[in-house]
Amino acid sequence: MGELKDLVEIGTFSVLGLMGFIATFLIIERLLRYRSIKLEEYTNKDELEIELSNNLTLISTIGSNAPYVGLLGTVLGIMATFFAIGESGFVETKTIMVGLGLALKATALGLVVAIPSMIFYNLLVRKVEVLLTKWIILQDK
Repeated sequence: MGELKDLVEIGTFSVLGLMGFIATFLIIERLLRYRSIKLEEYTNKDELEIELSNNLTLISTIGSNAPYVGLLGTVLGIMATFFAIGESGFVETKTIMVGLGLALKATALGLVVAIPSMIFYNLLVRKVEVLLTKWIILQDK
């Protein structure tokens, strides 16, 4: 049973850790890119928009799916706990509580990845809107 719970925990935490790493990397990349962009170099709005929105979809996808990955880890952890109870043939409170506590860590980690990802996604989308508006103002001059 311990092997099954360990497998669920390692699998869930690895996926969420990778999602968190990718989201963090892309957020930093976008912030640095926005800081260095020179609006006057762009003559076409579509090119600018493509450049500005690059990687935003992946940040949003990670932010919106991390809670589901965490929930999946929780469900699998609870299933592993029930499996252990069924195998042992008797209900032990310690087994249930430890199993449920470990399972809920997956939901918490999913939220820890999702909440900052979505906050930064929204901030980055706002920055894109501001930069596009500034570009339009530059073109009108």
